[in-house]
Amino acid sequence: MAATTRVMVVGGGAAGFFGAITAAEKLGAAGEVTIYEATANPLAKVRVSGGGRCNVTHACFEPRELVQRYPRGGRELLGAFHRWQPRDMVAWLLEQGVETKTEEDGRMFPVTDNSETIVACLQRAAEAAHVRVLTSMGVRKVERAGRDAASGFWVTLTDGTGLRCERLLLATGGNRSSVGFEIASTLGHTIEPLVPSLFTFHIDDPRLIGISGVSVENATAAVRGTKLKESGALLVTHWGLSGPAILKLSAWGARELAGRNYEFPLTVNFVPPHTRESVLRELTTIRERNPRKQIGTWSPVAVPHRLWERLVGGAKIALTTQWAGVGNAALGVLADQLTVAEFTVVGKSIFKDEFVTCGGVRLSEVDFRTMESRICPGLHFAGEMLDIDGVTGGFNFQAAWTTGWIAGSAIGEAGAAAATPVP
Repeated sequence: MAATTRVMVVGGGAAGFFGAITAAEKLGAAGEVTIYEATANPLAKVRVSGGGRCNVTHACFEPRELVQRYPRGGRELLGAFHRWQPRDMVAWLLEQGVETKTEEDGRMFPVTDNSETIVACLQRAAEAAHVRVLTSMGVRKVERAGRDAASGFWVTLTDGTGLRCERLLLATGGNRSSVGFEIASTLGHTIEPLVPSLFTFHIDDPRLIGISGVSVENATAAVRGTKLKESGALLVTHWGLSGPAILKLSAWGARELAGRNYEFPLTVNFVPPHTRESVLRELTTIRERNPRKQIGTWSPVAVPHRLWERLVGGAKIALTTQWAGVGNAALGVLADQLTVAEFTVVGKSIFKDEFVTCGGVRLSEVDFRTMESRICPGLHFAGEMLDIDGVTGGFNFQAAWTTGWIAGSAIGEAGAAAATPVP
């Protein structure tokens, strides 16, 4: 009779599902693949992503460019993206009957604009590949059954049941309370410190109070005293600032900002590529051409009018002041407000429900050709279990699809090779 490879996938998220589907498809009758999801809701993060639309990937099809969107893990992902990248994911979805569309900023969504389309697709593919999905059933403990890869693992479930498997895929996500990190550590892995990535900034400043919802199409935000600087859309919220510029800044600065306890000075240029000098020249020209107009009546630069009023107020200029009455010193302060406005950040919030973590299993301890542990043979990783995180825009999902596919492929190939007749 032929040997059967039993595969346990811990975590029913994007990476876990995709890894399980890939492994099951490659194993066929030679294997049994089961997903163990501790909660009652598998693929929960897929459901809430992109405001319920599921930003499934990003239209960046050149691996060397793609890896630039990952503050951590880009170097390791380069080879991986040559094997499975956004183009492959889009093609796979189309094979499953799911069409995607690309928005102006490169984000890709299902044409339905409904995350349930992706959830249903993954669930159908898992069922077609004969993947078992057990919900409300987590893993409590994992031990090696022997010293070599063939010996597999003894696994204790949360209900006390003990099982044995030949291959184990950990894909429990980046939540610091995840049992996956405890299991990985027990099996010999180093866990890089876990801190939030992709978060918004708490700012208590009169210039922002009462104008939540105002957005600037392009702004540059920087953390004073550091090299951290990012550009993109900026959004005023009830609690401070958000938008792509802030989220990218939080991702690249995840460790440094955590070290500052999320309290730091932020400077914002609302009118790039203008500098203080160039915008001051423009304001001076406007003053000469419109001496009788009130400064608060209209915004002469590309910022929303409500924000313009707040920045004028921040420069201590009354909105009813005629342009002719604005002295050179006041005009200079207004130029500062437009190009180097300083805000004090006093905390952070998670971006919507999309929890992304900086940190995880140390990358040097994982073989990215197989996503297999270099320390514990037979153990594989995928998704945010690894010290990999991307900026906003579908990049974190792509890392999940890619690492899940590579892990599943390696598990399937190893299992198929083991499925030889036993004398």
